[in-house]
Amino acid sequence: MTPPHRDLVDGEWAEAPGGGPVLEDPATGAEIGPAGITGEERVERALAGAEAAADGWAARPAAERAALLDEIAGALEPVTAEIAALEAAATGVPIRQSVPLGVIVAGSFRLAAEQLRGGPDTAFTRDDGRAVEVRRLPWGPALCLVPWNAPAPMAAHKVANALAAGCPAILKPSEYAPRGSQRFAEVVAEVLAGRGVPGGVFQLVHGDGGTGARLTGDPRIRAVSFTGGAAGGRSVAAACAAGLKPVQLELGGNNPLIVMPDADPGRAARAAVDLLTTLNGQWCRALGRLIVPEARQDALLEAIGERLAALRAGPPLDEDTDFGPLVHSRHRDLVAAQRDALGGRLVSTTEVPEHGNYLAPALVTGADPRDATGEIFGPVATVHTYRTLDEAVALANGTAYGLEGYVAGTDEDAALAVARRVRAGEVKVNGSSVLSLHLFAPRPAWGASGLGEEGTAETLRFFTNPRVVGVEDGFALHSREG
Repeated sequence: MTPPHRDLVDGEWAEAPGGGPVLEDPATGAEIGPAGITGEERVERALAGAEAAADGWAARPAAERAALLDEIAGALEPVTAEIAALEAAATGVPIRQSVPLGVIVAGSFRLAAEQLRGGPDTAFTRDDGRAVEVRRLPWGPALCLVPWNAPAPMAAHKVANALAAGCPAILKPSEYAPRGSQRFAEVVAEVLAGRGVPGGVFQLVHGDGGTGARLTGDPRIRAVSFTGGAAGGRSVAAACAAGLKPVQLELGGNNPLIVMPDADPGRAARAAVDLLTTLNGQWCRALGRLIVPEARQDALLEAIGERLAALRAGPPLDEDTDFGPLVHSRHRDLVAAQRDALGGRLVSTTEVPEHGNYLAPALVTGADPRDATGEIFGPVATVHTYRTLDEAVALANGTAYGLEGYVAGTDEDAALAVARRVRAGEVKVNGSSVLSLHLFAPRPAWGASGLGEEGTAETLRFFTNPRVVGVEDGFALHSREG
């Protein structure tokens, strides 16, 4: 059994009693105890605390908020490796992948502070010389809902920008991997408390979808930023629509990789394996469909099979591990069932341990494209062939999702021309990393993949709304003087 989960409500830490799903050690499959659930009384206190702190935090000068964000970044930097290890152990993601992602934890606060100092406000000058000011003001208490595949980096991105905007933030991580976010929250809370910031400015609650729904639907929450699956996103969107509150949704994807006819087979195979196995396939921008020239399918699959066979599967905290277990046996069984329902032939050459929540990465050939339009969220992708580039683009766009796309080809201009036809928020040519194309480029989504934009600048902007003020000194044309 592991230590109990603790929540942070209005500056007070307390044990969150069990009641959530039974968590597992992904590497062994052994049960490690139930997830914590913050009780209704403390959820109510968290909402009241955020509301009480809203005006004071919004009124604090931007320079002071920026200084606090920088101080938080400095306090987080020494513990990012610890947070990465907690998340690797909880999710199964190899430590060699979770440590680089940990840079986002402190970096999000640095970036938010830098933008805050740049100033979001603007001004215009009317024809009569009078000034019109446009000030971006915080919505009020904000809810940050993060999933289990990389929770602390996503929590840091959302929380840093909410606090920068002047919004008190309530963070609820996924019940399947809360410990990294809890350690993150300990550091943030210690810095804020040390500077006399009221406890309602930043809070952490634990819970499942019911807790998230309770928070999302409360009128004291004025803005919601959610990253997760499509089903959860629809529920969040519906609750926000009922309250007419802004919502930021980054949901799933069924992301295509189009291999151009002139693509180098080795580079194309590497991109496919990277996209299939990064974060053990448990990420929204993973490979969903591999789209290859009909005449080159066999050669490409052979090259991919060789790369998959060379991967070392093992415990996530082992530095030599390339591919780890899935987060939970329930998720592993779901992914396996979705794989088997596709039919077709498997290309699966990675040896995985017999015990634990391991599932060998697999490509499925021969599946009907109409049956391969959903997100699997695991190391499984389908393979589809084309004869013309028009067919390739049609296959790539043959899903309701539109998060990420990839194109591999030797002629970059030709590959870029195809990339511009893919219906997705971001399309990379000859790349397969988890990073965006540019630090300040937006991370938009199309269709079922989300609503609104995320990004270094876009998330800060999401937590604000403009107010326009100026002197008009004029009257309606139809009115009489008097």
